[in-house]
Amino acid sequence: MSDGEIRLNKFISDSGFCSRREADKLIEQNRVTINGKVPELGTKVAPGDEVYVGSKQIKASAVNKSDRVYIAYNKPIGITCTTERNVRGNIVDAIGHKERIFPIGRLDKPSEGLIFLTTDGDIVNKILRAENAHDKEYIVTVDKPLNERFAERMARGVPILDTITKPCVVTIQSRFVFKIILTQGLNRQIRRMCEYLGYEVTKLKRSRIMNVHLSGLKPGQWRNLTQEEMDEINESVKHSNKTASSGSEFSVKPKAKNTHFDAYPRVAKKPNNTKNRNSRTNKSDRNSDEPSKFKPSKRKFDRK
Repeated sequence: MSDGEIRLNKFISDSGFCSRREADKLIEQNRVTINGKVPELGTKVAPGDEVYVGSKQIKASAVNKSDRVYIAYNKPIGITCTTERNVRGNIVDAIGHKERIFPIGRLDKPSEGLIFLTTDGDIVNKILRAENAHDKEYIVTVDKPLNERFAERMARGVPILDTITKPCVVTIQSRFVFKIILTQGLNRQIRRMCEYLGYEVTKLKRSRIMNVHLSGLKPGQWRNLTQEEMDEINESVKHSNKTASSGSEFSVKPKAKNTHFDAYPRVAKKPNNTKNRNSRTNKSDRNSDEPSKFKPSKRKFDRK
């Protein structure tokens, strides 16, 4: 790469227009031009090149990132974490920021709490990647009384989405409320974990991301991250890989071939001599009280 040249997707994300992943999509959709020509993925931008996304010119960002925006937002229930302006209740319109901001990760529409938004596309995947082990803390309310066995099994790891969740910290706070600290961001992870153990989440609030706490922000309010908070965040992601694996916003390890779920006891199978050998499917077994094998969507995003 020649001096001063930068990859097109990084050039666009550095400008604050969108994340690198979104920039790649725009390039693939032929919505980006360099000096009036449609480029390919991987094309580099040289000093003096004119880059446009549609009719909007993309300008190079300040080297010291002084033009970037980083905010903490207390997302209310009902707001959707999308930048698509045609979606009713989208997070961009809900905040109404003058800059073109986009969320770092997601929270389900029925969930609430802390989420970051920024104009810095370069930092997004650094924070999101699960293997970087950045803490995210949640306060969760469920429909049935909790017990220590529930907390132990959640903390140990639960089989969902063709993997076993990473060990986490679970603390019971009251009869129906517990706190959980995750370093992962699987699709609807907490809800799926609870469902596997026979519980339904009735309320879910994210209370902390890394060193930033929700305290002081009412639902719907936002504030700029402080310089001290940004210094700590930048230090923690300093050695992070910048982009996630293709095909998923998070890099999730595939299920091991010899994975065993012995730690999660199921109803014992009936002895062979009690099975109906003359039928292909034993309906009584299928309708037993054994927990169902949960087959959720394969999509993996930072929704809880």
